[in-house]
Amino acid sequence: MHEQFLNFILALVIIIVIAKLGGYVSTRLRQPSVLGELVAGLILGPTVVDMLHAWPVFAGDEHLAESIKFMAELGVILLMLLAGLELDLSDLVRSGKVSAVAGTLGVVVPLGLGYGIAVLFDAPPEEAILVGLALSATSVSISAQTLMELGVLRSQVGLALLGAAVFDDILVILLLSIAFVLLGGTGGGGVEILLTIGRMILYLALAVAAGLYVLPWLIRRIERLPISQGAVAFVLVACLLFAWAAELLGGMAAITGAFLVGLFIGRTPYREIVEHGISVMAYGFFVPIFFINIGLEVNMREIGTGTGVVYALVLTVAAILGKIMGCGLGARLAGFATRPSLQLGIGMVSRGEVGLIVASTALATGQLSATGFSAVIFMVMAATLVTPPLLRASFAGDPAVGGEAK
Repeated sequence: MHEQFLNFILALVIIIVIAKLGGYVSTRLRQPSVLGELVAGLILGPTVVDMLHAWPVFAGDEHLAESIKFMAELGVILLMLLAGLELDLSDLVRSGKVSAVAGTLGVVVPLGLGYGIAVLFDAPPEEAILVGLALSATSVSISAQTLMELGVLRSQVGLALLGAAVFDDILVILLLSIAFVLLGGTGGGGVEILLTIGRMILYLALAVAAGLYVLPWLIRRIERLPISQGAVAFVLVACLLFAWAAELLGGMAAITGAFLVGLFIGRTPYREIVEHGISVMAYGFFVPIFFINIGLEVNMREIGTGTGVVYALVLTVAAILGKIMGCGLGARLAGFATRPSLQLGIGMVSRGEVGLIVASTALATGQLSATGFSAVIFMVMAATLVTPPLLRASFAGDPAVGGEAK
């Protein structure tokens, strides 16, 4: 076998073993297993031991990190597919008002806080806008995993959380597209903005039509064929295709497409068969790689000292409070009681890969300074780490809690 492939195998062994150990320790400490997996990734990453670059066995393998990243991206796609399978589409539609208001305010409030803090720390207005957008983004996959562990993903809060995340994703991508058009000075801004909106509407319309009419028809016929695991294979292909189209056609996050497939397949009689097949694959292999890879991609030591540390800490506090206040207030205004509103706000705190994408894109285009980038990276990682324990604490004593850890 090729040496690079052997390195890849060894790295996967280490990642999966450490992830499961981290999850086990976390559950023993009465925390969600995802917290232990995130911390394990942080330890394996450049923040502590820098496994992929400092260990002699992996040093110099320039393709290893990219290969692991691809596997991690498959992990988050499968995780959101499972989240969709857990839910009832009609229940999700009924939570539409709460999702819309909470998702919108959950973007507006952190955006304003991030902009104000960045300006306070002498960032130019253009950079401050992008810092605010990084604070506005939400990565609901980590919260979804925590809610599944607690057995409350199908609860009022879980339904509203996932719905709000869809509104958040659409609004942040739209605002980000507008910001890059206006700040980039490419001209034709109005046309590009309209095209962005049109792409989203077109994708969602096609996805809903295919999900309601085409997917159920196809899975019925495929399940009758003498094909090993035909239904699971079909759903996996549909999930990847919808995820691909979400990015390419809709300009949205790939996880949105995967989540939609889960919702539509969840309406069919094959939900349990598909969920069992995908769960084994996801939780046994791909999802642990996703959580570990978050830590492998960031270096918390780059935050520096002095003003940089203060900037990062203030930004992190604003990121956490901004989502809790914005989404929580939105849920309260839409009719939620105080505690579910707080739970929803906490569930939207995690930034994960969405915040990293915003920061990386802005840095690559020269619209975000190195100091701003380091502060945003610290904020993303800190917000992601605090979400599982805060979410679990917010559900303490809740009669709806009763799930088992994956």
